[in-house]
Amino acid sequence: MSGFVTSAVSIFFDGLAYAMLLFVISVGLSITMGLMGFVNLAHGAFAMAGGYVTVACMNMLGVPFIPALVLAFFFVAIMSIPLERLLYAPLYKAGELDQVLMSIGITFMAIAGVTLIFGPNPPAIVLPEFLKGQIDLGFKTFPTYRFFMIVVGFVMAIALWLGFERTIIGAKIRAAVDNRQMAQAVGIDVDKLFILTFALGSGLAGVGGGLAIDIVGISPTFAFNYLVLFLIVVAVGGLGSLRGAFLAAIVLGVIDTAGKYLWPEGGAFFIYVVTVAVLLIRPDGFFGKGASQ
Repeated sequence: MSGFVTSAVSIFFDGLAYAMLLFVISVGLSITMGLMGFVNLAHGAFAMAGGYVTVACMNMLGVPFIPALVLAFFFVAIMSIPLERLLYAPLYKAGELDQVLMSIGITFMAIAGVTLIFGPNPPAIVLPEFLKGQIDLGFKTFPTYRFFMIVVGFVMAIALWLGFERTIIGAKIRAAVDNRQMAQAVGIDVDKLFILTFALGSGLAGVGGGLAIDIVGISPTFAFNYLVLFLIVVAVGGLGSLRGAFLAAIVLGVIDTAGKYLWPEGGAFFIYVVTVAVLLIRPDGFFGKGASQ
């Protein structure tokens, strides 16, 4: 295999693993923002919380990696419910500035709390043996953990698609995202949907935070460092769109990885160029409410 093809395959593989991480964290933000119309800039804090729950479960309690991810999901999901009721719900009809200031305040508080408990340095975890080493695909070897990340991302995408497209609760959520007033008029309890989707989205962010530890690392500043990327995935994919978040994560993840491979000094230049280009052509994103289907 030629050097160019080998490099292209490596870039695509690493980019796809990174894309799946972006998808797992961002899809919950896309759905909750599409349903609630709430500018939640604290979503990265929920991902960070999930990462540190995973670290605490593994390093302090001796919980294996996979069960630790499950615990991170439930911990963050349950923790998010009183936050949604006490802090978010009163501001659903407030202006965007109030929502931004409140969610940014939560983020600063989360960063301070995590720094106080765990310290400022990024923690590490010991992955199980089956996730270490390389997988030989015949023509090239790839890190096992990144292959695992790709599989997890696709499995979650399929599970979420089935949940949203093949269940009654999924149909209610889609109806509320498309037209909240009409959904309420036909008897759908939108407030309960808010709680459910907010908890689900926050829990998914928590799982993403745990999965991020061995790919991009976790630290108290994670909540801010990657928030812009999560928002970009939501904007490019389209608010409230599962397939939009999935497609946007793949496009942006692969392009961002390719840009950093080919022009390290440019940083994230390419991902912003693609974002601007997409939003100029499709202001509502790939599959946003106003995008042509």
